[in-house]
Amino acid sequence: MRRVLLLSSSNVHGRGYLDHAAPAIRSFLGPLSGPVLFLPFALFDRDAYAERARARFAQMGFALESLHRAANASEAVRSASAFFVGGGNTFRLLNELYRRDLLEPIRQRVAEGIPYVGSSAGSNVAGPTLKTTKDMPIVQPPSFDALGLVDFQISPHYLDPDPASTHMGETQEERIVQYLEENDRPVVGLRERAFLRIEGAPLSREVMLEGEAGCRVFRRGASPVEAVPVRDIRPLLDGTGP
Repeated sequence: MRRVLLLSSSNVHGRGYLDHAAPAIRSFLGPLSGPVLFLPFALFDRDAYAERARARFAQMGFALESLHRAANASEAVRSASAFFVGGGNTFRLLNELYRRDLLEPIRQRVAEGIPYVGSSAGSNVAGPTLKTTKDMPIVQPPSFDALGLVDFQISPHYLDPDPASTHMGETQEERIVQYLEENDRPVVGLRERAFLRIEGAPLSREVMLEGEAGCRVFRRGASPVEAVPVRDIRPLLDGTGP
């Protein structure tokens, strides 16, 4: 019973930290036997980041501990009641997971049913690779391979092309199309205020699009497809439904 909640972002315009997703996080986590384990590795100032997350989760009724303060990181992962992996730079986050040898322990715990909440970079590393991140490679991880908690790529903070823009650089859609020229895993362009909830056995789990915004699903050799909440986008990812 794998349980994964993936947010496009922790912040949206006009609201506070995680405000737009707080009801979904509370519902998803439910009652926990212990604190949420926070992975703050996507930002440089981990102490400040951890305090911000601790205060916000306290408002939602959850205790939170940060992995960077744990005396034994592997033991903290093994005993975690839930994971929250925050946003920032995806390359830095994944590099730290490799450096601390945490990818397989996290995969194992999620496979055992421990809830995983990711936001932005934390959503990126939940996918098979970080090839669809928009971040600058400020560090070089040993591999682009990520946690693989879901079988599709995530592109958080997805922005539609602006027909009035005079910017001549690539749009996000064009970059995803370039990815699909070289790779065949589907990509979810997840807009701000949208999130994905995945719960169930590996071969039958739905991918529920929730929140206040939609997403765009890209598959190799197919036109992008628009999806709106609330619906299961698994058929769009598999190419078996409209």
